[in-house]
Amino acid sequence: MIVCGDDALAHRLAGELHEVYGERVTLLVPVRPDAPRTPTARTGRALALFGRVTAAVTRTTGSPAAPTPAPAATDASGGDGAEPTGTLRVVESAEADDRALTDAGVERAAALALVHEDDETNIRAALTARRLNPRLRLVIRLYNRKLGQHLETLLDQAAAVAEPGLDPEKLDAATTVLSDVDTAAPGLAAAAVAGTSKVVQAGGLLLHAVERLPAPGEAPDPGLCTLALLSATTGDPAGCEGSERSGDAGPRLLPDDRTVAAAVGRAAVTLEAVTPAGPAQPATRLAASALPVASLFSRRLRWSLTGAAAAVLALALASTLTTGDHPLHAAYLTLLDIFAIGDPAVGESTGRQIIQILAGFVGLLLLPVIVAAVIEGLGTFRTATTLRRPPRGLSGHVVLLGLGKVGTRVLARLRRLNIPVVCVESDPEARGIAVARRLRVPTVIGDVTEEGVLEAARIHRAHALLALTSVDITNLEAALSARAVTPDLRVVLRLYDDDFATAVFRTLRTAHPAALTRSRSVSHLAAPAFAGAMLGRQVLGAVPVERRVLLFAAVDVADHPLLDGLTVAEAFHPGNWRVIAMDASAAGRSAARAGAAARDPGWRLDPERVLGPGDRVVVAATRRGLAELLGRGVRPLGPGDDLPPPTNSVGSSRG
Repeated sequence: MIVCGDDALAHRLAGELHEVYGERVTLLVPVRPDAPRTPTARTGRALALFGRVTAAVTRTTGSPAAPTPAPAATDASGGDGAEPTGTLRVVESAEADDRALTDAGVERAAALALVHEDDETNIRAALTARRLNPRLRLVIRLYNRKLGQHLETLLDQAAAVAEPGLDPEKLDAATTVLSDVDTAAPGLAAAAVAGTSKVVQAGGLLLHAVERLPAPGEAPDPGLCTLALLSATTGDPAGCEGSERSGDAGPRLLPDDRTVAAAVGRAAVTLEAVTPAGPAQPATRLAASALPVASLFSRRLRWSLTGAAAAVLALALASTLTTGDHPLHAAYLTLLDIFAIGDPAVGESTGRQIIQILAGFVGLLLLPVIVAAVIEGLGTFRTATTLRRPPRGLSGHVVLLGLGKVGTRVLARLRRLNIPVVCVESDPEARGIAVARRLRVPTVIGDVTEEGVLEAARIHRAHALLALTSVDITNLEAALSARAVTPDLRVVLRLYDDDFATAVFRTLRTAHPAALTRSRSVSHLAAPAFAGAMLGRQVLGAVPVERRVLLFAAVDVADHPLLDGLTVAEAFHPGNWRVIAMDASAAGRSAARAGAAARDPGWRLDPERVLGPGDRVVVAATRRGLAELLGRGVRPLGPGDDLPPPTNSVGSSRG
C-alpha cells in the first residue's frame, strides 16, 4: 500500500496501516528539488511526528522490491509484541508524477491513498495512478465534496474501460473520496456542547451516541448499550486523561455489563437510539426566500408601527360611532386627515372636528416613523451581504475561533444542530467567511490576541470556546484569555505537539478544576476511516473518546468467521468489537425471508439471534479490534489494547 501526502495525516495513516493492520506500506513524501535536506518547521514537525509513530520501523529509500523485515514492534502498553507482517519505507520525490509513483511500486500496489492538502494535486495524481494501474484501489482526500462525487464516478468508469473483460462485481478497483475535516467535525462539535448526540449514519440507519454523566454514587445508565467509559481521572491534576499512561483509570472502550455496573461515578458514552434514516426533505424555496421582517426592522420600530396602526383603527372607529358613516368611509376620511389631504371640517359636528384634529396629530407622529422605516430598510438591504455583529443580549453561544477548513465544517455542523455561534477570524478573506455570511452567523473580524476581540464576541456570556486555528500559541492564548474572563468556560483546543498539549491540559485543569478542557486531533479521527477505505472496508463513522477513537463499520457476516454462526451476545468481544445493528437493506431482506412483522425491524437485534452468511451488520470496534476482525491484526489483542501510538494523540494536524 502506498500513502502519498505532506502532513500529519499521511504519517499517521502510514503508521496506522503498518502498526495496526500489518500492511507493507510505502510513504511517498513530496520534497522540492531545491529544498535543503533539513526540513522546514512545518515539515519538520510532521516528520518528527512520523518518527514517533514508527519508532520501531525500518526506514529505507531503495526500490520497493525485496523489503527488509522490520524489527519487533513494541506493545503500546509497554510489552513486547510479535514481529509485524509488513514493512514501511519512505520515498522522497518532488511531486507524485509517473516516475515517482512507478518507483513507489504503484503497478503492483493494492491501494493508494492521496492525502495532500491541495485538492488539485490529489486529483492529478489520482488520474495518473488510475492509468498506471486500473485495478488499484484509490482513496482520495478532497475538501470539495461535490467534485469528489463526480471524481469517484469518473475514475471507476476509467477502471471499467481499462479492464473490459472483468466482472464489475469482482473488479477490485474502487475509488473512495473522503474528507478529514468532515470526519472530525462531528467530534469537535460534540466536544464543544455537553450532551450533544454523536450521530453516525450507517447506510439506512442513524446511530445516536451521547455522553452521559451519572448520578453521584451510581453507575452510568447503559441505554441500549455502553460504548465507552470515560476516564476516571478528570478531577486529578496529575492524571493523563485518555492517554496510554492512564492505566485502568483511562477510558474503557466497549466494556462488558459487569465493568459498566462497577463503574460508579464515571461518565459514559452510550448508544441512545438506532433509527431509520428517512429520506432527505427538500428545501422549501418559499421559506428560503421569505422576507426576514425581524432582521429588516428593529424591535423598537416594529412597536412604533404597531402603535400607529392601532391609533388609526381607533380614530376610524370613533369617526364611525360619532358621524354614523360606514366603517370603510370613516377609515378613508381618517387617512385623508392623517396625511393632511382632506378638507377642514368647517360647519360639521364638534365630534368630527375633534377627530380631525387628533388625526392630524397622529399624522405628525407617524411621519418620523415612516422616515425611520425607510432609512432602516435601505440600510438593512445595503448590509445584507456584510457580516453580522453579535447581538447585545446574546448568551449561551459557542465562540468559534478560526474559519479555515476545519472551522468551516464545524460551523456548518453547529448550525445544523441549531446551536448559536459567534465566529472570530483574523483574515477577512478566509474560507469560512462566505459560509458565515450565508448562514447569517455573527462574526468578529480581528486578531484574537488583541484586546477587546473576545469581548466583542460576548465571551463572558458564552457556553464554550472552540479554538481551531492552526497556530498552537494563538489557541492557547485565546483559551487563557477566555478563562480569565469566564473561569468555568468549556474550552476545546487544537494543539499540534503532544507534550505541549499534555502540559496545557494539566495546567488548565489544575487552575480551573470546575471547567472542562478538551483537545481533539483531526488526523487521529480521520486516519482510521482512510485506513478502512484502503482495505476495502468503509468506516461509517468515528466517535472520539477522549484520546482514543471508536469506529463504526458495516461488515458481511459471511466474510468473517469470528461472527458467522454466533449469536449477537457471543459475537461481543469486550474491548474489541460489538455488533450494534443490522444493516438496513440486509435487515429488510432478512425480515422478508423470515416473514417478520413490519413493526419489528431487523436492525433491533435480539441478543440470542444467530448471525448467518446472509447478514450484514454494523459493528462498533476499536482500531485494533477492527484489524483483528478483518484478519489483518499483527498480534493477539488484550483488554484495553486499543491505545494510540505515542504520538500527537491530543494535538491536531495542520489540515
